Amino acid sequence: MAGRATLGKKERLKSRKLIGELFSEGKRMSVPPFRINYIFKAGAPVKLQAGVTASTRNFKKASDRNKIKRQTREAWRLQKAALTEILKGDLAVFFIYTEKELPVYTDLHTAVGKVIQQLIKKVS
Repeated sequence: MAGRATLGKKERLKSRKLIGELFSEGKRMSVPPFRINYIFKAGAPVKLQAGVTASTRNFKKASDRNKIKRQTREAWRLQKAALTEILKGDLAVFFIYTEKELPVYTDLHTAVGKVIQQLIKKVS
């Protein structure tokens, strides 16, 4: 990935089985405005997957939910390189947006950066 920050199809968390395992057996942390669920499997081939959601209860318009998800994925795409460098296994991360107001992109970017820093500490 020499210098290219991408978020391909294989890097998106879509497997129902893995998502179910993530919520039942995974660990949780909170970094406002997100609640994060993650699961790390050492020894697995190096793979980093991420998923994002926003509540229908808090955002009635699909366009608002999609905007939050799009901006969160963009912030993750730009900052995940630091985590990818030290990763020695399989890591799945799921972001749940919990605030009730539409965010500003800079706030999402800094929150995702904090999440990545905490994941780096936990993985190391």
